[in-house]
Amino acid sequence: MTSTTRLTVAQALVRFLAAQYTERDGERQRLIGATWGIFGHGNVAGLGQALLEYADGMPYHQGRNEQAMVHAAVGYARQSNRLSTHAVTTSIGPGATNLVTGAALATINHLPVLLLPGDIFATRPADPVLQQLEVPYAGDVSVNDCLRPVSKYFDRITRPEALIPAALQAMRVLTDPVDTGAVTLALPQDVQAEGFDWPEEFFAERTWTVRRPAADAGELAAAVRAIRDARRPLIVAGGGVHHSRAEEALAELADATRIPVASTQAGKGSLRYDHPQDVGGIGHTGTATADELARTADLVIGVGTRYTDFTTASGTLFTNPEVRFLNLNIAPFDGHKLAGLPLIADARAGLEALTEALELHDHRVTDAYASEYTDDKQRWEHRVDACYECDEPDTRPTQPQVLGLLDEIVTEEDILINAAGSLPGDLHKLWRARSRDQYHLEYGYSCMGYEIPAAIGVLMAEPGRPVWALVGDGTYLMMPTEIVTAVQENVPIKVLIIQNHGYASIGGLSETVGGERFGTAYRHRSDDGTFTGPPLPVDLAANAASLGMRVLRAKTVRDLRTALAEARAADTPTCVYVETQTADTVSGPPPAQAWWDVPVAETATRSSAVKARELYDRHVSTRRRHL
Repeated sequence: MTSTTRLTVAQALVRFLAAQYTERDGERQRLIGATWGIFGHGNVAGLGQALLEYADGMPYHQGRNEQAMVHAAVGYARQSNRLSTHAVTTSIGPGATNLVTGAALATINHLPVLLLPGDIFATRPADPVLQQLEVPYAGDVSVNDCLRPVSKYFDRITRPEALIPAALQAMRVLTDPVDTGAVTLALPQDVQAEGFDWPEEFFAERTWTVRRPAADAGELAAAVRAIRDARRPLIVAGGGVHHSRAEEALAELADATRIPVASTQAGKGSLRYDHPQDVGGIGHTGTATADELARTADLVIGVGTRYTDFTTASGTLFTNPEVRFLNLNIAPFDGHKLAGLPLIADARAGLEALTEALELHDHRVTDAYASEYTDDKQRWEHRVDACYECDEPDTRPTQPQVLGLLDEIVTEEDILINAAGSLPGDLHKLWRARSRDQYHLEYGYSCMGYEIPAAIGVLMAEPGRPVWALVGDGTYLMMPTEIVTAVQENVPIKVLIIQNHGYASIGGLSETVGGERFGTAYRHRSDDGTFTGPPLPVDLAANAASLGMRVLRAKTVRDLRTALAEARAADTPTCVYVETQTADTVSGPPPAQAWWDVPVAETATRSSAVKARELYDRHVSTRRRHL
């Protein structure tokens, strides 16, 4: 007879989660490293009590914002190579719906996170209860159904025994390298607290193997032929290179063949910046070197990339009439994009197979091609040097100069985290990534507010490393609250706040598409009613200090150099605050090297919009469907 243990549903779930492990390449680790939580009536008596009951087996972290808790879990998961993640529990109501943005970010970026929102009563003791959404046509709908389209797996546990298959399915999805993302188990508040006799086998340790599928022999042979026939091949490294830990395999292929390697935002750092074949970022935010190679490439070898519109310059970048695509991807959906030759496999396994096959033929690109991109790369590095140069130490720095000063003090240990604003473009073009995980850009969803909580999650995965959250003032104001968590837990993140009085990125975009920077500056209203008055007297440094952070203010290049070094050495949460010269007073980094499709008003009376539409029509005429 099977032995049983009587526990509540919440207690059983916590015990189950504490016994789940992943394994890849012989390395084993816990799947759910900890649980984040904010408690309300929908989860306090269930999961709240269970986490207290089993505090010795499931670490708990107190969050301040539900969306931010998901970001922290995602940062932890990415730094853990998707082999470990965190769970997040909230109450029903606003707490649950606040999860939606974080869930979308996780799913879009293929990063695992477990969401455990409370839900309305399954037994319907009263209708409606507090925070219940009444849907006249469906009694089983709650606000948690908002999480369905942004979850890779969703279930609502309306009876205790339903937890067993649902929990197992949840683990299957979290550990699937193709289908991973946000997983939601909605837990009605009465069911959470209900007792049940659980089979002991449910709590036994389970190890979930994260697969490395090898390439099909026929697809591999076709891929090798395509590479050998190409005169101007170009590799585009995406986030899948990092998820697979395929950086060394990529370097070996590049060394053997001398094929240049460009990178997406998620793939940057796949090769060190000084590797001979690394040509930098590609696409709208890419380098001139990589984008020129893309325009003339006859074979684009995508490795672990989704080919977003930034990467492809909205269909206008790859202009060679003979260009074809070869897509090494673990996901068939992405492997077949752009009518490409699919090579469906784990990135590391596929790269190793390609290298072995190409070495048999002693295949290398021509000396002329290698010299061409090497010389172009050197010219681009001179442009980066010029952007970084700070020859007037007593002046206010530009944003590129801020990055240049940071570049001076970091080593391969440091990790930079960013997600939105003008920084992603500058970083993709200019930053010199020194290690596989130094460059942590969330650009699949480009979610403002991601940086600070993600930095906490990254440091929980990699204690002792210098972790920088780079934020503009707009992003900082979206979600500074997890500074309190960093202070409470003494997680020594370094927050670099760059004050430029508004949404610099969208302001610049607005100007190019005829929007005249409308609604993008943080300024007082002028007499004419527009936001063109003096900058708002917002003191973000004082705000960070009020949340418990140590703050270093830097007014000049000289101040900033000192503050950054002091922050890097700090063992407590530390913020560096600097106001930069704005785009209307100083030239910025090199402009975009490729086009991005942002539709412009087809009819307008203002001359800025009319001119922008004329330019838009010229670019649209070059857009291409790769068939």
